[in-house]
Amino acid sequence: MKFRKLKQKKQTNKPTKVNILYAKYPERIKALITDMFMIYMPIMFFITYVILSGKNAFLDSIVAPLIATSLYGIIYAIFLSKTGQTPGKKAYDIKVVDYKSQKNLSFMMALCRFIAFLFSATIIIGLFIPFFRKDNKTLHDLICGTIEIKI
Repeated sequence: MKFRKLKQKKQTNKPTKVNILYAKYPERIKALITDMFMIYMPIMFFITYVILSGKNAFLDSIVAPLIATSLYGIIYAIFLSKTGQTPGKKAYDIKVVDYKSQKNLSFMMALCRFIAFLFSATIIIGLFIPFFRKDNKTLHDLICGTIEIKI
């Protein structure tokens, strides 16, 4: 009798699976483009025309693009760690969360995700992985254990 009761308790205490709605890849690309125009372009403009003397000085500089990309990465990581969304992702109702816990990322995890994105975009293959996966994960999502969900 005890065994049956234990078995019934085991069956009733199973966690229910939460149905996750994955963000579609075209919407993720639109969100990235929106972020580029809302965050990265103002940084580039500020560095080019306020700090440096203009376009030619920016093109001649090796450090200026590195500083712009670093600032963008830090701002991106702050947005993801605080709310799980950047302005572009918020416009398309997308949120970046940890795959296992479905919670916001830490600042360091978000920064690692940005660095992994740079790597993924550099080798281009990483950006084509979502076309072959049901959950639309890119290479940087696989490396960092994150997922972009629709909210």
